[in-house]
Amino acid sequence: MNILFIFPPQWLPVEPHFAIPSLMGQFRGSRHNVEGMDLNLEFYLKILNKDHLEKCIKNAREIKEKLAPEIKEKYKKSIKYEDYPLEDRNKFLKYILIRDFLEKNEKELHKFPYLISQAIEIMRSKELFYNPRLFIDSLDIIDKCLRIASLEYAPSTMSMSSFYNQNFRYNYENIDYFVNDKSTNMFYDFMAEKLEEIKAKKPDYIGISINSSSQIVAGLTLSKLLKENTNANITIGGNYFGRVTEAFSKHKEFFEVYADYLLVEEGEKPVLELAEFFNGERKLEEVSNLMYLKDGEVKINNKTIPMPLNEMKPMSFNGYDLKKYLAPEIILPFQTSRGCYWHKCSFCDHDFGMHYNVKSLDKLVDEIKTMKREYDIDKFEFIDEAISPNYMNNMAQRLLDEGIKISYFCDGRLEEGFTYEILKKAHDSGLKMVLWGLESGSRKIMDLINKGVDFDKRIDVFKNAAKAGVFNFAFIFFGFPAETKADAMMTIKLIHDNKDVIHTYGRSIFTMGKHTLIRENPEKYGVDGEIKQEDEFSPTYIYKAKGMTPEELNEVIGYCNNMANNTYGNNLVFKLVSREIIFLYLIKYGLEDVINYRF
Repeated sequence: MNILFIFPPQWLPVEPHFAIPSLMGQFRGSRHNVEGMDLNLEFYLKILNKDHLEKCIKNAREIKEKLAPEIKEKYKKSIKYEDYPLEDRNKFLKYILIRDFLEKNEKELHKFPYLISQAIEIMRSKELFYNPRLFIDSLDIIDKCLRIASLEYAPSTMSMSSFYNQNFRYNYENIDYFVNDKSTNMFYDFMAEKLEEIKAKKPDYIGISINSSSQIVAGLTLSKLLKENTNANITIGGNYFGRVTEAFSKHKEFFEVYADYLLVEEGEKPVLELAEFFNGERKLEEVSNLMYLKDGEVKINNKTIPMPLNEMKPMSFNGYDLKKYLAPEIILPFQTSRGCYWHKCSFCDHDFGMHYNVKSLDKLVDEIKTMKREYDIDKFEFIDEAISPNYMNNMAQRLLDEGIKISYFCDGRLEEGFTYEILKKAHDSGLKMVLWGLESGSRKIMDLINKGVDFDKRIDVFKNAAKAGVFNFAFIFFGFPAETKADAMMTIKLIHDNKDVIHTYGRSIFTMGKHTLIRENPEKYGVDGEIKQEDEFSPTYIYKAKGMTPEELNEVIGYCNNMANNTYGNNLVFKLVSREIIFLYLIKYGLEDVINYRF
């Protein structure tokens, strides 16, 4: 049987995503022919070329001229924007975004199509990539070119790290509209072009992995075209749809139009069972974690205990060209565990659908050796929810004992167990960076989110890591329901006062996931009134907070941005876009040179 796994846009194109290689790996040694396609990477390369960009500029100018009289006739100041039909709202925004971009960039617009090939070359070059000025200039060129490629599809906009449409909503009708609306769906023509290539592989079973909301339009565009134009069994899986499975029971048309099957939660075991079903070796009802349409009703099979990490086979990159990614070296997403060993934070549902289990050190070392041997990969991003101090200590010792030369980074909790001795040993074994969950500078908020670390000793962990030569990345967020402006300012002050050991930070705005503990006692956490379902396919809820108003939240974000400018200055780290790129620069230059580089 021919099996094809596909990863659709949009995702950061600097490394392969974990999902598809992990699924393909489980078929190692099987009688099936299994291949993967990273259409996310291919899409970026398709639109980031001179001829395509020149065509986009020409199309954008023509659309602007065509829309101008139509909008002048339709738009009335007496009618609110949100009261117009969706098609008109899209046209208004399309015109405004094209007009403003063309006017702002008119003098230099012609040069970007000629610069894009050099920018891509710099991103892949093992020498030029590490010239900060060349690298930053290349990022700016790529950003502009992605804006150019998006213009004719406005209000849809694509960047290196996002796909966004202001009018997109998480309900079936709206999703279906944007999948089928060629004026805003920038993926449609690309997916249609890919049909013949996919059909030539003669797949019997096609799995599409949708892990983020940014992949919904592209992923469903692909699945719809495949369902209409092939006889393959179309299956959709991935983290995103597993969070909103209840909504699918109300939409049998999803299974008529977009996919034959939907796999939820961890997929390594179910994909093998599904292949057995297609091969006539298993009944459909025996395929775990599966949703499908039967006798006019949406069915969902029993869920199963996932395949333990120790039983999984190493990842496979069959069908991938690892030299095409927009980075000079591949960083491989890797796992030592799944789920979270703490699993008690009230605000978090990152590990929803996962069952906590840990990979043995023997298994870990064997897989690292396999990746080094088969793909010459020695740089790893451990995507665990968090690595414990004890596991980090034992892993580091094992890597050192066996003389395994790798570089890696990971997530960690600010626990006292991360002593200088453990972090120094880890650094000696290849650890370059840890992404720590600092979250808040307010004791009240930390108590409410139940982080489970000593509030007063968190900075000691930062100090231990910095002393050991490890780069510290701190996650913070604003907007927890009970958070006041004073609480938020404590977070900003904590970052500022400890800039010598908090080397950079990532700021986010709190959103209430459907599977967080807050739902069980919302008033305790500062929710004022009822928690409401915004859209059926949205993974989050809407609510009214007792803490900051939206205006105060925006004010706090402004303070935070000003603090970053004043505290960190024109620091290179803030211009490196992603933690993966920071990691590569740390390997190249070391901690001190990276944190001290100023433009």
